[in-house]
Amino acid sequence: MKKILSIIICAFVLVSCGDDSKGDGTGHMYNAPLNKNPQSLDPQFADDASSNTVIKNLYSGLMQIDSNGNLICCNAESYTISDNGLIYTFRLKDDNFWFFDENNNDIIEEDEYFHVTAQDYVFALQRVIDPKMHSPYAEDFISIMGASSVMYNGADVDTAEITAVDSHTLMIILERPDVDFLSLMASPASYPCNETFFNSTKGRYGLDDRSVMSNGAFYVRQWFYDPYGHNNILYMKRNDANWSETFDIAPSFLSFTIEKNENDISEIFKKGEIECFTTLNGKSYNADKYSISGTGAITLGLIFNPDSKCYSNANIRKSLALSIDRDSLSSKLDDDLQIAMGIVPPALKFHGRSYRELISDRQFTSYNLEEALDCYVKAKTELKTETFDSVKILVNAETVDSSYLHILSQKWQELFNLYIGVEDVTPDEFYERIDNGDYDIALYPMKPKSANVISVMREFERTPCLSNAVPTGNLSPELKGCTSLDELIEAYTDAEKTIIDSNLFIPLFYKNCYLIAYKDNEQIIYDPFSEAVDYRLALNYS
Repeated sequence: MKKILSIIICAFVLVSCGDDSKGDGTGHMYNAPLNKNPQSLDPQFADDASSNTVIKNLYSGLMQIDSNGNLICCNAESYTISDNGLIYTFRLKDDNFWFFDENNNDIIEEDEYFHVTAQDYVFALQRVIDPKMHSPYAEDFISIMGASSVMYNGADVDTAEITAVDSHTLMIILERPDVDFLSLMASPASYPCNETFFNSTKGRYGLDDRSVMSNGAFYVRQWFYDPYGHNNILYMKRNDANWSETFDIAPSFLSFTIEKNENDISEIFKKGEIECFTTLNGKSYNADKYSISGTGAITLGLIFNPDSKCYSNANIRKSLALSIDRDSLSSKLDDDLQIAMGIVPPALKFHGRSYRELISDRQFTSYNLEEALDCYVKAKTELKTETFDSVKILVNAETVDSSYLHILSQKWQELFNLYIGVEDVTPDEFYERIDNGDYDIALYPMKPKSANVISVMREFERTPCLSNAVPTGNLSPELKGCTSLDELIEAYTDAEKTIIDSNLFIPLFYKNCYLIAYKDNEQIIYDPFSEAVDYRLALNYS
């Protein structure tokens, strides 16, 4: 079996000291929040935080990421990869079952439990690449042979090389080696989908408690949501069909309250009505009272309005970038932030370690006042002006203490006689103004939706205010074609450098995302990229 490099989901585990006198922590009913109603419980389609949390606890895939960040078999008993890296063959375990609540479901004529088969994975992956599906994950699977023809040339999904050899054997053939492919088989987009059940839902798959099945740790018992009312809930019960060596399911129940916003969640958390929640503002909570775990999953960088007469100029952007003394600034930061010299945040894991530990970001940036002044002079010449109008950096007040930006502002005023102020706004106003182009400079929070470098690149390709930082328009195909670890590292390094050299996104800070919980909880696993909270191993000693 060939060793495979995987870019793995950064999951951090909330750990506290349990009291052995209070039992082993299992069998608890977790009271937890969802920030807004899940959009869909269809893993091939959903990508919002609430949906991702429920899906993580509802389904399982061939592969999974364990609590230590290692890629391991889950529903796959084993897998093999051909010597040329093109043929992946998965052998399924015999102990993974579909389960649906018979009290909710009278639309399928099956036993309450039935086996998950290789065909369920075939159908799921065909749905992902089917352009009629509009899956946000389709391009992740472009390396499958025939997938591009399905996505872009109207070929039938059956032409893609995804085959159930028999009920327990799945074979996938790739057009080119893809060292990320095995990790994709741990992602929700690769979770199985039963075609018979899917068709029986008549277009409502994943949209209510009658239209979902479970092959994972829990199943949906009740899902009630009234946008104009209160007491909105999503209630899940342990899936005893899959409580085995594959799933060491610790809680008995998950009881989610569906709230409108984080402020409401914070209030019910402080009242003790829920066990934990996620936030960007962990430093505002008392570490003596709560367990607080944070990791740098967001890269905050300066972006520039391409329609700005001044900041569309490459030399003025370069002058600002070269004048930032990150080493000096680093000593002034609190624990919520780290200095950023690269694009990829440190929470992203690469082969079991922080990507930033393996590939240092110090190679991407430099501090050079002499060159900064030279670029500034060139910019004035090119723009035929001796002075520039004052502008302000637009800041989402939820993401950062803007006092750190005032340090940069003072430096620029001293060095260039250029005044750049700071304007703090609410998250809603921030994104509205970004969308409308109502800014000159903004501090943009870049967070990929999954824990791989390709996801980082796609944020730049797909997000309008970031896309001009990718001169070629599309970097991800180059990353998908790598056949070795060395080649992949070189491609990742080049992709980061391409963006940074444009000075259209100037990285400043890595920002933490947090999981806050009461101290009698252990092993709640949080993925800060998908924002899914995994309760499968969670223990409670209250």
